[in-house]
This record gives sequence, C-alpha cells and structure tokens, in this order.
Amino acid sequence: MKIPYSYTLRNLWTRKWTTLLTAGGMALVVFVFATVLMLEEGLRRTLVDTGSYDNVVVTRRSSQTEVQSIIDRAQAALLESQPAVALGNDGERLVSKETVVLVNLNKRDSGRPANVLVRGVGVAAPVLRPQVNIVEGRMFRPGAAEIVAGRSTAERFRGAGIGETLRLGQREWRVVGIFDAGQSGFDSEIWGDADQLMQAFRRPVYSAVVIRLSDSMRFAEFKSGVESDPRLTVEAKRETVFYADQSEVLANFIKYLGLTLSLIFSIGAVIGAMITMYASVASRTAEIGTLRALGFRRRSVLAAFLLESAMLGLAGGCAGLLLASFMQLFTISTMNWQSFSELAFSFTLTPAIGVKTLAFSLAMGVVGGFLPAIRASRLNIVDALRAV
Repeated sequence: MKIPYSYTLRNLWTRKWTTLLTAGGMALVVFVFATVLMLEEGLRRTLVDTGSYDNVVVTRRSSQTEVQSIIDRAQAALLESQPAVALGNDGERLVSKETVVLVNLNKRDSGRPANVLVRGVGVAAPVLRPQVNIVEGRMFRPGAAEIVAGRSTAERFRGAGIGETLRLGQREWRVVGIFDAGQSGFDSEIWGDADQLMQAFRRPVYSAVVIRLSDSMRFAEFKSGVESDPRLTVEAKRETVFYADQSEVLANFIKYLGLTLSLIFSIGAVIGAMITMYASVASRTAEIGTLRALGFRRRSVLAAFLLESAMLGLAGGCAGLLLASFMQLFTISTMNWQSFSELAFSFTLTPAIGVKTLAFSLAMGVVGGFLPAIRASRLNIVDALRAV
C-alpha cells in the first residue's frame, strides 16, 4: 500500500513553524544560486546582444580587444574594398572604421573615477547597429566636436548628460544626444566621429573595422580572404561571437565564484533539513509503527518521508526564485576585464534558470531527507509501537 499524499501535506502543516524555518533557510540558498545564474545570463546577454550576426568585426591578429587592436588606414581601405561587403541604399559600402579609447570619468553619485569606452564611428554606424536609437537630442554631426552618450553612461557619469561637455583628448566635446541600445553593451559607451576623435587623441590608426556582409553565408569566404592576404595582419569574427568572447572571462568568474558560495551555503541548508527530518522521525515513532502495523511497507514509509523533504526543498525553491525575480528591477555595473571599461547590465531570469533553480532546491530537499527517511523505514514495528 502507498501512503496518501495528503498525509505528507498534513504533517508539514502540523509542524508549520519548523517547516517555515527550514524552507526559509533553503530559500536563501536558492536565492543566491538563482541570482548568480541571472547575473551571468545578464552579462552574457548584454554583450551578445551588442553584436549582429550579419556584421563582421575585424581586428589586428591576436589582439583580444578593440582597445589593443591597431589597423592602419591602408589596411582599412583594403578591408573596405572586399567583394563581400554590402552596399547601402545610396550605394555606399556599409563599413564603419572605428577607433576605441578608454577615458576616465567621475561617477555622479560617488565622484569616484571609472573607465568609460569612447568609440569613434563612421557614418555607416547607425545602419550597422540598428538597435542604437537616439532617444533624446540628436546624432552628432560628422566633422564636429560633438558626441552622443549611451543611456547608462549619461545616467552614471558626470559631464555625459545632454547639453554637458566633456574634455576628451585635447578638445572639449559637447553631448548633443542620448541613445538607447536596448540594454546592450553600447549603452555603456560614448560615440563620436572617428576622424575627429583620432585627431583629438593623436591616434593615426583605427582600432577595428566593422563590416556588413552582403550575405551572411559569405562569412567563411570573407574570413579566408582577409586572413590569408599577406598585406593584412588581421582576424575576422562575426560580431556576435566577438562580443560573446568579451564576456567569457568575467562571466565564468561570476559563475564559479557564485556556484562555490551556493555549494557552501547549500551544505548548511541540507544539514538543517536533515535535522528537521530527524526530529520529525523521532516525534512520530509511534505513528510510524502504526503505519507499519496497518500493512504499509518500508518503501512506502521511505517514499513518504522523502516526499516530505522534497516538498520542503520545493517550497524553499519557489520562495527563493520569487525573491530572485525582483532582482530584474536593478541594474548594476562592473569592470569588463577584457576591455577594462565599465559595463552596466541587468539580472536576467530565463525559463532555463527557473528549471535549474527548482531542480537544485529539490536536490537539497532529497539529500537532506534521505538518511532520516532510511531511519524511519527501518524502525522495528514492535519497538516503535512501544513508544505509544
């Protein structure tokens, strides 16, 4: 015979305060676990969404970031003339020759300095990055000492708001617009005219060349052509892959550190669940003996106590996941270890993270209840009934 599920639910309700405390401890562990996964996913999505599958980023061979890359004007012209490059409506090639530099700006709230990435772009940049939209003011004029700031940068750094001025290189630059990049990495940047920024920073070379392919299927052809050309010392990556690589180091650090902390905390939660279930077995010895005398088998008793422990874990998992979901309301910033610039991103909850979180909480419940359940199933009927 199987013990009814209602029996398990009634026992949890009868010991509601103990149930609440045990589930609460598990909920805190699950909250940390889910938050770490959401943080990692938010970082990856922010950088991956920065790129477009049809775009190719060309940088100097072996350079890890745009900041480290150097492409001279002759090489940039060769890249622009490749047959796989797409043409715009006006017949112009969809190429943005870009320069990337890091500047030090003070934060609005604390006044502390942080690195901000300044990107000089070509006239084709708005077409190549359609996710970037001016939401306040206007786009900078080519040839002018004007810049536009990402929404996140404008909110967090002094001098980056519309109408304010920043000294970049050897010039004063006026912020004429704020753009929104759909929570991608561009939101943490400042954009201006590439040629003007190169003059201000005395940089005679570009950092990268961004190219729209006429057909995304021609990527292998384009990559093979430019990387085998003896006049070029470059490597080409799809823009999505390029920015995904930028997130790898920081995302893995967050993941491994967070999972290590979650594992340590989960040991405490499992021990708490185990103590709770052992106490439950001790207080219900006579009840267990009665169940066995009525004909319920050892495996039914084992299953009932395991189910009870699993329900504790699931209750804690649901509560922890609910708490973690509110973290999506917050945006945090940290230094991207690849580019050494400040990057703002949000916690992101996905169905996959929800499934992993609930599976983790169930595992904690089952592990914590396994030994007590074994003990309950092995109680001698006669000895158990003597406790009545």
